[in-house]
Amino acid sequence: MADIESAQRFLDSYAATPPWDIGRPQPALQAVSDQFTGRVLDVGCGTGEHALLAASLGLDATGIDAAPTAIERAKKKAGERDLSARFIVGNALELGSLDEQFDTIVDSGLFHVFSDDERARYVASLAAALAPGGRYFMLCFSDSQPGDWGPRRVTETEIRGSFADGWRVDDITATQLEINEDPEVPAGPVDAWRVAATRL
Repeated sequence: MADIESAQRFLDSYAATPPWDIGRPQPALQAVSDQFTGRVLDVGCGTGEHALLAASLGLDATGIDAAPTAIERAKKKAGERDLSARFIVGNALELGSLDEQFDTIVDSGLFHVFSDDERARYVASLAAALAPGGRYFMLCFSDSQPGDWGPRRVTETEIRGSFADGWRVDDITATQLEINEDPEVPAGPVDAWRVAATRL
């Protein structure tokens, strides 16, 4: 029941502008966008900013998210910006069902929402969609962020453990994740990890 309620709260968040939808790419991911190559998948894409960033770089860009409202907004943005990107309603835990291989996967704020069991499924799902030698770029809440609001905090050890088999963790950098003003959370950016990993 808790999972169903949590999923519904996530879908309902798009009735307004959720805290993570800042209307532009996260600066920490934009800073490494010169490393995006080939076919790019923005997983948990929300309203599509990172897929649209990839498209603006001339890359083949796809975004996937469970929220139909977010996907519709992403499609609208693509049209308004005259960018070519594909957006799909789908489950990040079942990326293999796309039956496609990508060269780059971008994850802004999705990894940290999963339980331990779901996290293992998610990493397996990523591996099913990322070509060997492909790169995964992720931004998640860090355990150095104080407070207990928002998603769970993630340690560097947890990240390395999650990607211990079949992956090479290339870089873990302490950075920040920007969020919108929200009455339920502190204002300003939050402490985050930026991760780059290669599928072996």
